[in-house]
Amino acid sequence: MSSIAIPAAPPPQAPVPPTSGAEPIPSFEVTVGRAIRGLPRWVKVAFIALLLLLLVAVYFWTGRVSTDDAEVDAHITAVASQVSGYVVGLSINDNVNVKREDVLLQIDPREYQAEVDQARASLELAEAEANSAKLQIGLTRATTTHSTESAAAQRESDAADFTVSEAQLERSATANLLLAKAEVASKRATNERAQADLERYKPLLETDDVSKFQFDAVDAASRVAQNDLAAAEQQLSAAQQNVEIARATTKSSKARVQRSQSLLLETKAREQQVPITEATYKSAQAAVERAKAVWDQAELNLGYTTIKAPISGQVTQLTVHLGQYVVPGNLLFTLVPLNEVYITANFKETQLDGVRTGQRAKLHVDTYDRDFDGVVDSIAGAAGSRQALLPPQNATGNFIKVVQRIPVKILVKQSSDSRFTLRPGMNVEATIYTR
Repeated sequence: MSSIAIPAAPPPQAPVPPTSGAEPIPSFEVTVGRAIRGLPRWVKVAFIALLLLLLVAVYFWTGRVSTDDAEVDAHITAVASQVSGYVVGLSINDNVNVKREDVLLQIDPREYQAEVDQARASLELAEAEANSAKLQIGLTRATTTHSTESAAAQRESDAADFTVSEAQLERSATANLLLAKAEVASKRATNERAQADLERYKPLLETDDVSKFQFDAVDAASRVAQNDLAAAEQQLSAAQQNVEIARATTKSSKARVQRSQSLLLETKAREQQVPITEATYKSAQAAVERAKAVWDQAELNLGYTTIKAPISGQVTQLTVHLGQYVVPGNLLFTLVPLNEVYITANFKETQLDGVRTGQRAKLHVDTYDRDFDGVVDSIAGAAGSRQALLPPQNATGNFIKVVQRIPVKILVKQSSDSRFTLRPGMNVEATIYTR
């Protein structure tokens, strides 16, 4: 077997030192620069365009926030009955569109119409009583005022009569009576002297010391004096009677004054009936207001028997049927305003730094797999967790930091094509352009 000879490796050579005339090795930057300068012109243009597109893409993608935790929402109106009764008219069905003020349901109104009629009759009765009480005020005021004035005038007249009677009594008791007494005393003295003269002349006549003529003169003078005395006594008696009459008249006048004073006080006391009648009128007015309130309530209840659409929308959740007995508070149906829907997008709290009202948004609806334009309307005042039925209580010690989501309301521009109607509950991917 022949062998193969292996040549020996040549010995290593020492490095040749560079001569002073050799060029140095260029750096990486210089090499790259030379390579770029050496590229064709169209390559340079394509590279610059690609770089610009990359910058635009970075700017674009960093100027928006997105979330798939979003849905179509709307202010759904639940309609319930406010009165009880049997349904006698039903003009709607499930998923039909209605307009505002359309009559949708009719409850039997006969019972409530009877209550309205009864309330109206009670109101008319209360108004009649109030009018009567108002007239009574004027009548009572006029009557009491006239009676008071008449009683006051009568009292003044009786007081004047009493004053006159007192003056007459004073005059009769002083001047007339004293004059009559003085006249009686004078006539008595004259009569006594005349009778004494007659007694002296009688013996002289028998002895013929005086003549018959003289005796007759003395006798006549005595009779005249006697008659004058009798007349003076009669005048005295009449004066005394006048005094008694004047005294009785004075007592009667005083009694009339007291009676008129009592009548005046009675009429003044009767004036207190005016406030009583005024209070009666106020009470009647209150009864009118109460009856009017009852009538208004009856009218409202009658109006509640006709249920109209409070908004325009689509009927859903129809739970009432013709002939069914409904009670207040029971849900009858709901109305969904499909032309007033909006988007509720729940963004993370870390995404809301640049979100502002009025910013443009793009809304991708999963149902139709197409985009809709929108605009940010408002940001909720609290995170969704704080508005939950059982909000977290971090102060209890079981705190776990979780990124919260805050609802953002976005108004959407719907399509004019009815095939792409947005309905509450549809899933949406929302993107807000913050730049």
